[in-house]
Order: sequence, then structure tokens, then C-alpha cells
Amino acid sequence: MAKALIGYMSSDLRTPAHLTAENARLRARVRELEDLVLTLKTENDALVAAHTADLDSSMQEMQPA
Repeated sequence: MAKALIGYMSSDLRTPAHLTAENARLRARVRELEDLVLTLKTENDALVAAHTADLDSSMQEMQPA
């Protein structure tokens, strides 16, 4: 049975070079996604700051003189 499993495992058509290329592709994709997360976080922080500034100015308008 062990020989059958080993034979099954080694019948994978992917070569080590293919695995290396796939690994590099996945690492590049992870970097792209990390960059996207950083960009979205920066945009979100800017939107939150702008919204907070709008709220502050509207609260000052509401206070009695």
C-alpha cells in the first residue's frame, strides 16, 4: 500500500521548476495584494480624516454664538 501511495504521489506531472515558478507567481500576487491593502488603508484614513473634519465644522456651526 505504501508503494502504491508513493507511486501515486510521484506521478504528479509538475516538475520542481514548475513548482518554483508557481511559488514565485504566488509570492508576486501576495505582494500585489499587500500593496492594494496598503493603498486602500491610506485612502480610508484620508476619508475618515475628511469626514471627521466635516463633522467638526458642522458641530461648530450648531453651537450658539
